[in-house]
Amino acid sequence: MEAKKKLLEKMKAAPKADDPEVIAKRAERAAVAKAREERQAERARAKLEEQERKAAQDAADAAAAYEAEHAEAIAREAEEAARAERAVADMAAMKEKRDQRYAARKARR
Repeated sequence: MEAKKKLLEKMKAAPKADDPEVIAKRAERAAVAKAREERQAERARAKLEEQERKAAQDAADAAAAYEAEHAEAIAREAEEAARAERAVADMAAMKEKRDQRYAARKARR
C-alpha cells in the first residue's frame, strides 16, 4: 500500500503539460528534430549532386573512350588502305618488269 501511495505522489508531483519547463523541453526537442531533418536533407542533396556529377563524368569518360576508339579505327583503316595501295603498286611494278623481260626476250629472237 505504501508503494502505491509513493507512486501516486510521484505522479502528482510530475510536471504538467502546461508547465514552462515542459514546454521549453518540448520546444528544444522540436528544434533538435528540425535540425536533424535539415542535416538529413542536406546530406541527401549532396549525395544526389555527387551522383549527378559522377554520372556526367562517366558520360564524358565514355564519350572520350569512344572518340579514342573511333580515331584508332580510322587510323587502322587508313594504314590498311595504304598497305593495300603499296601492294597494288608493287604488283604493278613487278608486272612491268616481267613485261619488259618478256619484250626483251622477244626482241632477241
